[in-house]
Amino acid sequence: MTSTTYDKTPEVVVQGYENQAWQSWQEIITAIRSRLENHKKTVLAIDCYPGVRLRELEQQLLPALNARCTINVEQARQNEEELHNLLARNLTDDRVFGVLSCHQLTEFFDGQRLAALRQQIEAVTDGLIVVYGPGATLVHDGDILVYADMPRWEIQQRMRSGELGNWGAENQHEDMLRRYKRAFFIEWRVFDRHKTPLLKRADFILDTTEAGSPVMVSGDALRAGLQQTTAQPFRVVPFFDPGVWGGQWMKQQFDLDPSKPNYAWCFDCVPEENSLLLKFGNVRIEIPSIDLVLLHPQELLGEKVHARFGAEFPIRFDFLDTIGGQNLSFQVHPLTEYIQQQFGMHYTQDESYYILEAEPGAVVYLGTKTGTQPHEMLTDLRQAARGEKAFDDQRFVNQIPASKHDHFLIPAGTVHCSGSGTMVLEISATPYIFTFKLWDWGRLGMDGLPRPVHLDHGEQVIDWQRDTQWVQQHLVNCTEPVAEGEGWREERTGLHEREFIETRRHWFSAPVTHHTNGGVNVLNLVEGEEALVDSPSGAFEPFVVHYAETFIIPAAVGEYRISPWGKGANRQLATIKAWVRG
Repeated sequence: MTSTTYDKTPEVVVQGYENQAWQSWQEIITAIRSRLENHKKTVLAIDCYPGVRLRELEQQLLPALNARCTINVEQARQNEEELHNLLARNLTDDRVFGVLSCHQLTEFFDGQRLAALRQQIEAVTDGLIVVYGPGATLVHDGDILVYADMPRWEIQQRMRSGELGNWGAENQHEDMLRRYKRAFFIEWRVFDRHKTPLLKRADFILDTTEAGSPVMVSGDALRAGLQQTTAQPFRVVPFFDPGVWGGQWMKQQFDLDPSKPNYAWCFDCVPEENSLLLKFGNVRIEIPSIDLVLLHPQELLGEKVHARFGAEFPIRFDFLDTIGGQNLSFQVHPLTEYIQQQFGMHYTQDESYYILEAEPGAVVYLGTKTGTQPHEMLTDLRQAARGEKAFDDQRFVNQIPASKHDHFLIPAGTVHCSGSGTMVLEISATPYIFTFKLWDWGRLGMDGLPRPVHLDHGEQVIDWQRDTQWVQQHLVNCTEPVAEGEGWREERTGLHEREFIETRRHWFSAPVTHHTNGGVNVLNLVEGEEALVDSPSGAFEPFVVHYAETFIIPAAVGEYRISPWGKGANRQLATIKAWVRG
């Protein structure tokens, strides 16, 4: 196995704002107080993403400010029943899938109660007034604005621990899938809309991800840091998660917690869920990486990608580890029209499996066997779902041998899963929640509950024409030579013409020049220990990447170069690169 120095906490070092970052409540209080001097009546608004621990603010920050009046905006929020009635259409009765919300945050509040809070502020003639909580700026814009942000992965950890329910609901012990669904389809959408203009004008950004260890930076520092990030290669913070089918490769390769039973997933480039670490001198702040997408979509994504997708990062790289584990669930992803009509998403989850490592005998399940009759396979799946029998995968599904550096293409509508014994780099479109499980090999989830199966959805989207011959011709190792030079060669590895992502593999033992061509590039070092990414014109600081690390090249970077480096200097390396086709 290749040794690696895989970096689990990559950071962007921001230049020039070292004196505009603070850590500890005492430093934060001093920084905020410095802005209150020589003011008479001042409104401090502390707006928050849902999941921020308000109790910590109430105990550690607010008493030290000595405000004349302190207001928690949540007293104006609609009650749990009113919110449920408002959101019922989006929540649905399904355990996993909802409908994407178009709500605005004001709909979650009672207008008369908000008006009463505004009058309460107007009645105060001098001194400090603090209004805080999710939606605080609905009461007052804030003469001084602090925005307390929260990464989605941390929110999920707080949900799993039972500490956190959904915003406006006392449902801490409800099924985790249902709580995640409500956050994914509604809360995060609504609060991302709300926070985007606030991030553009906030005086301070507060990070309370680690309990009792707060960090704060000035709004100017944050915005400068994000601007700098759009002009250089960077990585988001990967997170790793056990799963019922998970393997052991990542645990060993990336030096992960050996006490965990396995690791199934690593999200290595999912900006909607990953964090971004920005370092200001000795202070490091953790923010949701989606903030970069929301504030700088054109520089990050490029004009054409931004025009097509808006402020969404459409390319996802993640790992699926079944080495020493089990098969993934047998599944299918919705066709574009189905995801639009049923769930309100405007594009679907096309994907591919790039094989980083494979054990002898490993396979990928892909497409139906030639001659399969839809009603016979669906009948077999329904009997399996009822526990009457095991699904006859040998009869209905192609099992294709999988080896290191194979690339399997999986346009939506294709039945598929990775078998045991594979380490998959999944390269796909971003809406990853939309997986219709057809069969889960009779397993329970990590929570001891049956894993949801969605045959009713799945049967609506399976493309039965993707049989053995079609799959072999169109989806398995469709590699074509593109170009070569001294010490390098470029190959096209996919994806299928129905998929909007293009992928290229470069094998190299000498420097290779790349260009973003006006669109964001996402890459992974799939062979070799280290490589150096630099700018031929010196436009950014050289950036070292290690084996299996995913890294992002913003569209604004333009030309960049990748060279063998360090431990990888004397051997052949390979990268896989993805971008959105024009």
